[in-house]
Amino acid sequence: MPDPRFFEDLGPLRVSRLAELTGAELAPGADPSVEIKGVAVLGRAQAGSVTFLSDHRRAAELADIQASACFVHPRQAQAVRKGCVALLIASPQAGYALASLALHRPRRSAADVMVSAKAEIEPDVRIEPGAVIGDGAQIGAGSVIGAGAVIGPGVAIGRQCEIGARATVNFALLGDRVKVFAGAMIGEAGFGATVGAGGLMDIPQLGRVILQDGVTVGAGVCIDRGAYEDTVIGENTKIDNMVQIAHNVRIGRNCAIAAQTGISGSVVVGDGVQFGGRAGVADHLIIGEGARVAAAAGVMKDIPAGETWGGFPARPIKKWMREVAWLSRMATRRGDGAGA
Repeated sequence: MPDPRFFEDLGPLRVSRLAELTGAELAPGADPSVEIKGVAVLGRAQAGSVTFLSDHRRAAELADIQASACFVHPRQAQAVRKGCVALLIASPQAGYALASLALHRPRRSAADVMVSAKAEIEPDVRIEPGAVIGDGAQIGAGSVIGAGAVIGPGVAIGRQCEIGARATVNFALLGDRVKVFAGAMIGEAGFGATVGAGGLMDIPQLGRVILQDGVTVGAGVCIDRGAYEDTVIGENTKIDNMVQIAHNVRIGRNCAIAAQTGISGSVVVGDGVQFGGRAGVADHLIIGEGARVAAAAGVMKDIPAGETWGGFPARPIKKWMREVAWLSRMATRRGDGAGA
């Protein structure tokens, strides 16, 4: 289930009501009185939750899921295990998104209070003018909350942390000695959309951001919370200004990420990886431990541990440099010939 510090549970709802809200149909013989307490992705679904299957290649997993209900395309209805209610719908992910909205809601603080009386603030915390601290937030001793910064409900910030002016931290857990510079946005919704009956719709993002001890986040950085899993930045990793880190990304310890790098959703980055400025990484890739990505590289494939890649599309650095040198020689020869 989503973390209750950040999300309110609105359930339970009967599957018959979920069918009404989403436009799904109950499979023949299904029990309409089954109650659903929350949503979960396929690999995490337990009794009392509703999940979905959008990739037919994973249909075999439906035989073993523990969920009480599942949104599926009518073609996969027979694959759902007995005892799990099949909710038949043309776009299972859209059904899941609508169910998420009906069962979970982000927590909000009172609009007329700058520092909530329900926040837990240890001694020697400095709160600068205009800062907002939400209900249930926890801030450790010696931390500084900059002018105009916003700390959302339930957020936990460790000791000796620095949150810069007008930075926003929501749906997040921060360790000790974390620095978040001015204007950074931590925990905003990740970019996820699906096609519903009315066109494109946002998929609710029910995960968190975790920044481990000693992480530095530069000015203007955006780190999205997970869609359901967490976005995690490992201990002592340093992130330069204007970097984008998408939902579900997991970055290891002691990594260095230079300005304007963009890392797409569900990428896994090993310990000690270095990214040059303006590097870009496509989604669902693995960057091995100790790898290096050259400035402005466009990574479209997994990078093995310890290797250095560059170019677009990125490839091993020596291969890329040989190709660039060859192209330069060919261009020069053609130019000389044209001028002869």
